[in-house]
Amino acid sequence: MEITLEKLKQEDAVKLYEFELANRDFFESMVPSRGEEYYNLSNFHINHKALLKEQADGHSYCYLIKDKSGSILGRINLVDIDLSQKQGHVGYRVGKNYAGKGIANKALGLFLQICREKGIKQINAQTTTNNIGSQKILEKNEFKHISTSNEEFEMNGNNLKFVYYKWEFENR
Repeated sequence: MEITLEKLKQEDAVKLYEFELANRDFFESMVPSRGEEYYNLSNFHINHKALLKEQADGHSYCYLIKDKSGSILGRINLVDIDLSQKQGHVGYRVGKNYAGKGIANKALGLFLQICREKGIKQINAQTTTNNIGSQKILEKNEFKHISTSNEEFEMNGNNLKFVYYKWEFENR
């Protein structure tokens, strides 16, 4: 499937909210919930504007993963950017109907190119021990496993740990 990455805009708020709401159960089966407040439309708009401000200030890069017709398939962000250290933390999610089709893998590859062009040298990532798909995507894109947390947390009746990864541009 052909995909594009499009920088997050104000006009994306409603469609992104609908995407997040439609995929909530799917996302929360693999990652901790963002909480009820996140899914309140008024709060979502406030958070969306805050993300756009962070992006304008250079503290995050927020992109939507879209198909050729412009439908949202997922999202990918670099947050907590430290420009002096040229590093940040990546997060991504692909909707349930698009999972397992290589979309997140393609999107991460495209996103790493964007980050390189912007001068980012190191990207950190974390996932959960039950999210094997995300671990494989990170490893396919040359992220190196750094560690697995010693501390467990309970999510959906399972005891899980966080798994940490790092990607570094200098090593290429």
